[in-house]
Amino acid sequence: MGITSHDVARLAGVSQPTVSRALRDDPRVSEATREKVRRAAQALNYVPSEAGRTLSTRATRRVGVIVTDLTNPFYPHVIAPLHDELSGLGYRMMLITERSDEAVAEEKLLDQSMDGVVLATATTDSRLPAQLERRGMPYVFLNRDTGRAGDFASVVDNEGGGRLVARELVALGHRHVAGVFGAANTTTGRERELGFRLALAEAGVGLAEDRVVRGAFEYDTGYRALPALLAADPAPTAVFCGNDVVAIGVLNAALAAGVKVPDDLTVVGFDDLPMAAWEVFRLTTVRHDLGELSRQAARLLVRRIAGEVDPGGERLVLPTEFVPRATHARAH
Repeated sequence: MGITSHDVARLAGVSQPTVSRALRDDPRVSEATREKVRRAAQALNYVPSEAGRTLSTRATRRVGVIVTDLTNPFYPHVIAPLHDELSGLGYRMMLITERSDEAVAEEKLLDQSMDGVVLATATTDSRLPAQLERRGMPYVFLNRDTGRAGDFASVVDNEGGGRLVARELVALGHRHVAGVFGAANTTTGRERELGFRLALAEAGVGLAEDRVVRGAFEYDTGYRALPALLAADPAPTAVFCGNDVVAIGVLNAALAAGVKVPDDLTVVGFDDLPMAAWEVFRLTTVRHDLGELSRQAARLLVRRIAGEVDPGGERLVLPTEFVPRATHARAH
């Protein structure tokens, strides 16, 4: 038989429930008693049973994180700080990867006994949020949400970032511009395009549909989009990309086509991933705090699990800033 909490209780001279509360740092137990219990547990090499704790509290202290595109360099930079913040809040993170939200059955989440879920790659047409809502599973959106009232989300001011790019391009004299945006069923893709279009329109600059490409937030989207955009008459002098990964695809396509960046073509990304600053790219982009995006999602989920949020939803929006590097120039 292994050491149990009852053995610790006898050695410490307290009740078994007091041992459980003390090892959870329950404030109802005095610090002196907690210290006495910790010393007894250490002396007996006692390790609390997570299963037993789950049965007694009905809380697993586990959070699931759903990501459908781990090949995208964006996600490692948000998952690491998300893990660290959840750990600091007393939760373990479980990464769930599927090809789409639709492949994540609600039973799969519930069977793994989680207290809550972070949806990191949600689309506007995903049914998973409604399924989780029906089952009473707390969840929050990270980076993308549904765009509807009532969401609990940590997101970026995507529309504001798109406006920043348009204003910079207009100030540089660009009138023939193009966009390689994200998929139409993502709020990040929609909002960045919307902000860009609105600010261009305010400056009297149009963005025709034949100068727009929409697709997944990946390298191939940018690489394959550029040849068709360059075939337009007149060819664009600037391209705004839905994220940095798409922009890197555009940069490589430009190199393959003999198009000089930024002399012939200005290229702007979004997110300011660490690789955007590498000397090989020196990509002009839009920055937001990737770490804080994740940390505030973790804090919001823990508050939702604890029932400390407005049931009407809470959308936390991070500001953006334009980061000029080496891939933009004045129009000729």
